[in-house]
Formats: sequence, C-alpha cells, structure tokens
Amino acid sequence: MQPDSKQNLTLLDRFRALRETQFGTFVPVLLALVAIWGYFGLALPLYDLFTGEAESFRTIFLSPRNIYNLFMQSAVIATLAVGITMVLLLGDIDLSAAATAGVCAALLGVLVLSGVPGWLACLIVICVGIIMGVAQGALVAYVSIPSFVVTLAGLLGYQGVMQKILPTGNLNVSDPFVRGFARVLIPDIWGLLIGIAVVALFAFMNLRKQAKRKKMGLELDTPLTLWAQVIIFGVIVIAVILTLNAYRSLPLLLLLLLAITAFLGWMTTSTPFGRSMFAVGGNAESARRVGMKVKRIRVAAFGFVGLMAAIGGIFGASRYGSVSYTSFAGGSLLLEAIGAAVIGGTSLFGGRGSVWNAILGALVIGSLGNGLDLTGASAADKLMVSGAILILAVAIDAISRNEHSGR
Repeated sequence: MQPDSKQNLTLLDRFRALRETQFGTFVPVLLALVAIWGYFGLALPLYDLFTGEAESFRTIFLSPRNIYNLFMQSAVIATLAVGITMVLLLGDIDLSAAATAGVCAALLGVLVLSGVPGWLACLIVICVGIIMGVAQGALVAYVSIPSFVVTLAGLLGYQGVMQKILPTGNLNVSDPFVRGFARVLIPDIWGLLIGIAVVALFAFMNLRKQAKRKKMGLELDTPLTLWAQVIIFGVIVIAVILTLNAYRSLPLLLLLLLAITAFLGWMTTSTPFGRSMFAVGGNAESARRVGMKVKRIRVAAFGFVGLMAAIGGIFGASRYGSVSYTSFAGGSLLLEAIGAAVIGGTSLFGGRGSVWNAILGALVIGSLGNGLDLTGASAADKLMVSGAILILAVAIDAISRNEHSGR
C-alpha cells in the first residue's frame, strides 16, 4: 500500500505543478471542452442514424461547417466574457454588460441609418460604452455602492434606454463597414501564416519568460514542460485554422477578438496596472496600504467592461445584420457571458483568472448549446444543463479557494 500511496502523491504533485504553469491554467476548461466535443462528436452521428436524417453530414457536430458556425455564435459571448473577467478579477460583478452592448448596438444602428459613416459610428459607440462603464465604476469606487446593486440598476436602466432607441424592438443594419466584421474572410494561406506567427510568438514569450526567471534565480519549468506547452498550443491553433479553412476561411471578426484579448491578456499579466488588479482582487485593503490607487483601478476595470460591451454590440450587429432587444438585453446573453467567465476559471472572489480562459469558457457554453440544438433538445434541457455546468464550476472554484486558505 505504501508504494501505491507514494506514486499517487507523485502524480498529484505533478498535476499541481502543471496547474502552476502558464498553460496549466487552461487544463480544466480544455478537458471540459474536449469531453463535450467528444460526446457530441460521437453522439450526433448515432442520432442521425436513428432519426434517418437525409443530410446527416450537415448535422455532424465536428464538421468544419458546424465548427465555423460554433465559433461565430460564441464570439459575442466571448467578447462580453472577456470584459466581465476584468471586474471579476477585482471581486466585483457587472450585471449590465449585455444591456450595455444592446444600447451600443442600437445606437450604432440608428447612427448608420441616419447617414453617419460606419467607422465613425463604431468609434462613437465605443466611446459611449466606455462612458457607461466608467460611470458605474465611479459609483462603485467613490460612492461605495456594491457593484451588484449599481450594475443591477444599470441593467434595468439600460434595458429601458434600449427600448427607447428601438421602439419597434428591431432595426436592420446594412452598413458595409459594420457588416464587414463578420463577412470579411482572411485568405487561407494568410490564415495559416498568421497561425504560425502566433505559435512562434508564443514560443518566444515562453523562452523570454524562462530567461527572466533564470536571471532572477527563480524556479524554472523543465524543457519537457516548456516545449509541451508550445507543441500543444501550436497543434490547437493550426488545427482550428485548417478546420475553418475547410469550410470557408478565418473570419476577420475572430481575428479581431483574439487580437483584443491578446492585448488585454498582456496588460493584465505584464504591466503594473494588471498586477495591481490581481492585488486588489486578492486583498483590497493591503493593496491600498502599499499605495495602489484602488478606486482608480476599479473605475478603469468597469471602463474596460464598457469597452468590451460596445465591441460586443458591434460584433453582434455585424453578425446578425440587425439589432433586437431579445438578442442583447432581453435574452440569455448576460448569463452566458458571466457563466463563460466563471467556467473559464475566473474566481468570483477575485484575485484569480484569465481573459483567455473566458474565451474557452464561451466555447464550452456555445458547444453545449450547439450540441443540444443539433440533438433536438428543448430549451428547458439547455437551461438545466447550463445551470449544472455553472454550479459545478463555482463549486470547484470555492473548493480550490478553501484548499489554498487551509480550511
């Protein structure tokens, strides 16, 4: 029994060591994504066989067509989830993100319909989104109103504003510039070259980080761990691009989302401001005592939520070709975005999380909905499954936090 216990302890230690690496933070959500894709990838062909669908290829979950549609369907959720992650890192919450996106999308539709150039209308709504986020952040930081209350009031108020802007509840958006975000495709060869460049940049950043840690005398990742991260990342990136190319090509919308997320990811992990966000989320009072501008950090975080909500509104208007109350403020977009951030591993208690994980969490949410749709599941089934996944993610977060605190 003793050798077995020692071996089990070694395996557990190795898993914990992997979780401490840069790639290790993605392991749980990646495993969940693989499990969901594996299940629906095997279940849907059998479902088509028993139901006798004539066009079964079109409903196979892992077909290039469905993967393309899945990524596009998850893009708006991922955009909002990335923004919500910024305030979750502080231990706050934003319940108005979807309504903010709806107001910005509605304003965008009205502007382009009145003759404002698409590019200028996009800049205007981005500024409006930031102002809406900063206003709520100022109430949280300087008036000391809990973020739940402020953003709940914002949710209700912005829903009313959106209904005022859209008295009929729907507005078509046909501006070529706005529609181009979802319609423009990157040529296949350029998509592959961009993927290779991204993998090379990832390898360079890992090697640079390793060199800095060595110079500072810190513990280093083993060569096997270092290059395994690069290889796994490279395989995922190239496989995704080849799959998208097999149906159409890499959409500009996804490329823009990844570029924005890369910037926010760099900012939150490699700048003093980003490290301050983690410090405030871990212990706001300690952060204040060492001189960090806690109130300004909070306002800035809510400003980033407003920014990402505005971008999400633009992406949604581009993809749908219209703006409707149900698609943004009146639907499940908010719950799906918050769920994506939490499922991605961002702690509701603050101090831990990643904007990249929010994108993976959005894919988990999107994959569940897409797979259940293809199997003919009812809306009630989808809600129950999504709720179970969300409560499981929060439970894992709470257990992990208790283990770290020694309770």
